[in-house]
Amino acid sequence: MKSQQHILDKLNIPALNTMQEEALLAVENTANTIILSPTGTGKTLAFLLPVIAGLDPKSKDIQVLILVPSRELAIQIEQVVRVMGSGYKVNAVYGGRSMSKDKVELKHAPAILIGTPGRIADHFSKENFSKEHIKTLVLDEFDKSLEVGFENEMKGIIDELTGIEKRILTSATHQTEIPDFVKFEKPVTVNHLDKGVSKLEVKTLDSPEKNKLQTLVDLLNYLGNQPGIIFCNFKNTINYVSTFLTEHNIDHGCFYGGMEQKDRERSLIKFRNGTHQIIIATDLAARGIDIPEIQYIIHYQLPLKIEEFTHRNGRTARVNAEGTAYILKWEKENLPDFIKNTSQATITGETKRNPSYWQTLFISGGRKDKISKGDIAGLFFKQGKIQKDQLGIIELKQDCTFVAVPVSIANKLVTTLNNSRLKKKKVRITII
Repeated sequence: MKSQQHILDKLNIPALNTMQEEALLAVENTANTIILSPTGTGKTLAFLLPVIAGLDPKSKDIQVLILVPSRELAIQIEQVVRVMGSGYKVNAVYGGRSMSKDKVELKHAPAILIGTPGRIADHFSKENFSKEHIKTLVLDEFDKSLEVGFENEMKGIIDELTGIEKRILTSATHQTEIPDFVKFEKPVTVNHLDKGVSKLEVKTLDSPEKNKLQTLVDLLNYLGNQPGIIFCNFKNTINYVSTFLTEHNIDHGCFYGGMEQKDRERSLIKFRNGTHQIIIATDLAARGIDIPEIQYIIHYQLPLKIEEFTHRNGRTARVNAEGTAYILKWEKENLPDFIKNTSQATITGETKRNPSYWQTLFISGGRKDKISKGDIAGLFFKQGKIQKDQLGIIELKQDCTFVAVPVSIANKLVTTLNNSRLKKKKVRITII
């Protein structure tokens, strides 16, 4: 196990914050811990550090099970563990990817397994791995994973975990009762929710029209090229808003539960690398997705519950940054009682939005082909003859890679580099 300082250095984190220090001590010294802290304050690292420190390096079995409510959160935690460079194997399993792929990866059991309740329950029923040595159970975003829709699966999973010695629950809200089947007795609670999101401004913008579409476009043009999320309650609304933004030449991505997993992942990749700076999303994007710091979120539709309002707002003003949550409101519409202390937003008619600078290229090779980011960069610099500032973010996946390049040279690069060799593999390069 690498030292804590070594891990923090790998993550470019100078020091733990107060919540993380308190959580680390609690998890190390007690059987049952609840970590309550606003979104973006580092809860993932707060439980991973002590959990990894407690692993048995001699064991060849799964020792930690982390249950999460969404695929994106599973992927994000897996990536964090990998970047930490602990030396322990980690895998994430979730719906939307083939069970056979899971079985191949789990043939050599990871020390840490992360998964959504449905997929973990499937593996349990097929007895695809031993549960005997799982000593630590983490329910991340437990307020969501213990909702009624997941309850039967969660109960079935926890009932089969007979050797659990340590339980950790995390959340950015404290609205959920913990069912008896979790067996969560005498917990120590690390509660930093009262610290709130101190640098978040909540502003209301009235729309003269009930559909609020033109008001949304006016606001986006006023905000210019800043990254942000537009939240809707339903996927049909997302399609409706997306069509209108496309008609007004505003680049954006979409993100909701009905999308194919591949399309959801690509939408986030293009958001992270700047190909589009806006995502229109349901509340699925309010939790546990891996995106950069964003300046604002927009409630195109009013959230139905205070928990949704809290999690949406938590995507901006994270840790020490400032951010704004805009509430779009038809002028005859009343705000829910839980939305308080808002100020009135004012916008001018001036447009600050420019077309996207970046385009995303797909490369049909990744880590399993022994390809590195350095190999990708070398190809683009040497054969593509681009300048250093023309190579954007490179995201290296297991079987493919995504690269951001300027829109102005994207087609030329595809023509020049398609069917190039990287290591021993001939790769396809296309625009996505």
